[in-house]
Amino acid sequence: MRLTRRAFSLLAAAGLAAPGVALAEPIPPAIIAEGGSAEERIEDTHGALDLAINQGCDFLQVDVVPSKEGALVARRDNELSASTDVAARSEFAARKTTKTIDGADVTGWFAEDFTADELKTLLCREAQPKLRPQNVKLAGKEPVLDLAQVLQIARDGCVRTARTIGVCVRLLRPAYFAGQGLYLASRLASDLTTLGYASPAAAVWVQASEPDALKTFGQLSKVRRMLVIDRPTGGGPATVPTLTDVATYAEAIAPDQDLLLDPAAAIFPAPTTLALDAHSAGLKVFSRTARAENAFLPQLLRKGDKRSSAYDGQRGDVDKLLIALFADRVDGVATDVPDAAVRARKAVADAIAEAQRKRG
Repeated sequence: MRLTRRAFSLLAAAGLAAPGVALAEPIPPAIIAEGGSAEERIEDTHGALDLAINQGCDFLQVDVVPSKEGALVARRDNELSASTDVAARSEFAARKTTKTIDGADVTGWFAEDFTADELKTLLCREAQPKLRPQNVKLAGKEPVLDLAQVLQIARDGCVRTARTIGVCVRLLRPAYFAGQGLYLASRLASDLTTLGYASPAAAVWVQASEPDALKTFGQLSKVRRMLVIDRPTGGGPATVPTLTDVATYAEAIAPDQDLLLDPAAAIFPAPTTLALDAHSAGLKVFSRTARAENAFLPQLLRKGDKRSSAYDGQRGDVDKLLIALFADRVDGVATDVPDAAVRARKAVADAIAEAQRKRG
C-alpha cells in the first residue's frame, strides 16, 4: 500500500507532525488479530488464528468463557448457538434454557452448562452469516478451542515464522460468572502460570472491561493487563474512566476506535486526545476493532449501494481507517483483517521515514 497525497494528508490531520511529537525510531505498533483473520475464516478457529499469523500479526486475541468446571474456552459469547452446531446436536437438546445476560433474557445453550470435553466436541460456524456469507461454507470443519490450544497455536507460529507471536486474552463477563461460582481471573492466572506465562515480559496481555477482574488478576499474576473500553451495547457514547486511576491496576487501555477517531466528524479522520492523554498517564493504547464491513466502519468510509440488502456486509475503506489509527500513535491496533493492517502500518512507517528524510 502506497500513501497517496490524500492519505498522507490524513497522517498530518491525525497529528503526525504535531509539535512535540518525536519521530525518531518509534517502536512499531502491534497488530492484534481479533479472532484471527475473521474476514476469511470463522473467528477463533485454528484456521483463522493460523492465517492471521501467516499474514503478519503480532498477537492473537480471543475472549474466554468458562466450562461447567471452570476451564477456559475461546468464545465471543457464552451463548453458543450462533457460533457452534450445538442447536443441531440432539444429545444436548435438554440443555437449552433461558438466562438473564446483561439485563436481558437470552434463550439458548450456554458454555457454563457444558464440560470442557463436551465443548470441544462442538463445531464452529459463522456467527454473522449475513455480514460474512463467504465463511458459511466453512461451518462444521473446526472444533471449539480451549485456552491451552490457542497458546500452543501462538507458540507454533513463533517457530514457523521466527517472530514473537503473543496472545491477548479477554475475560468475558467475569462478574456474571463469579455469581455462579466460576472465577475467571483466578483461573486464568493459574492456567497462565502453569503454562509458563508469569512475568510482565511474557507475550500475553490480559483484557477485561471490568476493573475488578483486572485488580483480582493483578493480585495473582504479574502478566500485563489492559482495560477494554467498549461502546454501550445499546449505542451511545462510551464513558472513559479517569486514566490515572486506570494506571493503578492496568498497563494499557483498549478503547473502541470511535473513542480515538470521532465517527460523527464531517471530515475523516478527526482524532480525539485520548491516545495522547493515555500516554501522558503512563498507559499504552491498543485500539479496537478495525473491521472491513460497512456495518463496523464510520459513515464516511462506507462504500456501495445503501439500498442493497448486502450493504452492511460490503467492504468499505478499512485501509483509510487503519492508516488513521496507526497515525494516531497508538501502540497497537486490533483488527480481523491483519493483512490490511500490515500494509497500513508499513505505509505509515514509510511516510514517517520520508518526513524524517525531508527534515534532514
